[in-house]
This record gives sequence, structure tokens and C-alpha cells, in this order.
Amino acid sequence: MGLAACQVASALSYDYGFSNITGNNAANAAAGLAQLSVEVGADALDSSFVDFTFRNRGPAAMSITQIYWADGTLLGIARITDSGGGVAFSPDNGNLNLPGGNTLNPEFKTTQMFGADADSPVQHNGVNPGEWVTIRFDLKESKKFADTLDALNGPLGDGNDLRIGIHVQGFANGGSESFINRVPDGGATAAMLGLGLLGLGLMVRRRA
Repeated sequence: MGLAACQVASALSYDYGFSNITGNNAANAAAGLAQLSVEVGADALDSSFVDFTFRNRGPAAMSITQIYWADGTLLGIARITDSGGGVAFSPDNGNLNLPGGNTLNPEFKTTQMFGADADSPVQHNGVNPGEWVTIRFDLKESKKFADTLDALNGPLGDGNDLRIGIHVQGFANGGSESFINRVPDGGATAAMLGLGLLGLGLMVRRRA
């Protein structure tokens, strides 16, 4: 469930946009690409947790209602916080799959219990324009935040993938779309990030 209407800024954060995978409506897909993002953050590269903050910048009507992870380094959901104003999410205890994820190569297969759903009514309690939700995961034993970045940015199919999917509803025309995180051109590795963090500037926002 949504807990607190406050957010602790991560010392390191990396912003990812999304790619549309369903193509149900071109205008809805374009609007989602323009205003949805996920910020992946932690206190340091060797942190044993990772925060995923999903933002809907607006202004077009849409609501992030389901969030899914196809996992490489995560252990389990530790907590959920949100912006308030109606946002309320709970961990998904099943093994629901991202709509349209089976059309991808490799297929997007949600890791069991690695999902979060907006509470009913889902469009009202999802992430609407101007809102956010942060979902914190603990990491597997010996895994660090740097490993999570490597899993996100590395090549697919190497056995250490981490992909993020979202299902978005409540568009003005009543449609829905699915998106996955967009990996930057050329990717990146945790080793590169660790060696050149201050100089890269790629998708990085350092917070005070």
C-alpha cells in the first residue's frame, strides 16, 4: 500500500525513459514516451538496496497502474512510498505478466512476486499526472547497486538481465499501453560507472 507522502532523495540516481511495446494507439504511445520515466537510485554503488521511482510528469491523462520486474539482482520488495494525493500501491503476490510482454524477444517474464499493483480503483490510485511512487527492493546476498545498474544496462540474454515494465491505463480515449525501460544507446556497465561516475554524466543526476 502507499505509505508516506514523502521521498528520501538517493545520493545517486539514473533516469530511464520507456519504449512502447503494445502499439494499441499511436497518440497514447507517444504521450507515454513523453511523460513517463523511472529513476533508479541508491546511496552508493555498493548499496544493498535499490529504489525505483516511477514518475508521471503530465499533462496528458494517463495512470501507471501495474509495475513489473524481470529480475537479475533483486531479492524482494522492502517498502513502497508515494507522493500521496490518491497514489496507493501494494505488492503483487502472484505471478502476473506484463501485457504484451510475450511479444518481446526475449520474452518479458515477470519474476514471481516482483510486481506492484495500484489498489482499487486502479486508475485513481495509480500514478497520475504530477505523481510518483517509489518501490524499494533489497538486493540478493553479495549483490550491490552497481550490479543492478549492470543488469539494467547490459546486453539482453546474458543471464543477468533486469527489465522493468509498466502497464498504463486511463488515457483520454480510454485506451491502455505497456512500456518497458529503454536502455541507453550502447549500454553501460557497472565497472564503467564506478570508474567514471563523475565524468560520464549519462543519465546521472547527483543529489545533495
